[in-house]
Amino acid sequence: MSAGGAPVPPPPNPAVSFPAPRVTLPAGPDILRTYSGAFVCLEILFGGLVWILVASSNVPLPLLQGWVMFVSVTAFFFSLLFLGVFLSGMVTQIDANWNFLDFAYHFTVFVFYFGAFLLEAAATSLHDLHCNTTMTVQPLLSDNQYNINVAATIFAFVTTACYGCSLGLALRRWRP
Repeated sequence: MSAGGAPVPPPPNPAVSFPAPRVTLPAGPDILRTYSGAFVCLEILFGGLVWILVASSNVPLPLLQGWVMFVSVTAFFFSLLFLGVFLSGMVTQIDANWNFLDFAYHFTVFVFYFGAFLLEAAATSLHDLHCNTTMTVQPLLSDNQYNINVAATIFAFVTTACYGCSLGLALRRWRP
């Protein structure tokens, strides 16, 4: 009772105050049984390979390949975080439109990874370009660096395709 004799209303129930999270993907290990979960695992695998391959080429063109490294490392860690949130079941605890967040994330990463793929392909195409050093003319990329960059370009394309497939699946879930 309050000082005036009127009853105090009970505090609101938080379950009534907050709507349920909007997500159509399963939480927990069941996420790995869906196409979206499989694509996220492939994105992590192939994105890690792009990161490793570009780093192993000693980044001969830092202006181009620095961006490729940034995109591949950032996408790798955010994809791990994204998968971890679904595997841990936190999507059921956090009130958000997960279908939209899934779409927005994959759209953003697809655009950035497509640009990174183009830059890696451009860096690889400079193999035959020669640069002048003090006394000799040397190729911009050695044969070993060229071979590594070819592999990085292929895996960057495959990773971009995986993000594109995830984007398509996320769009279908977001806009049924």
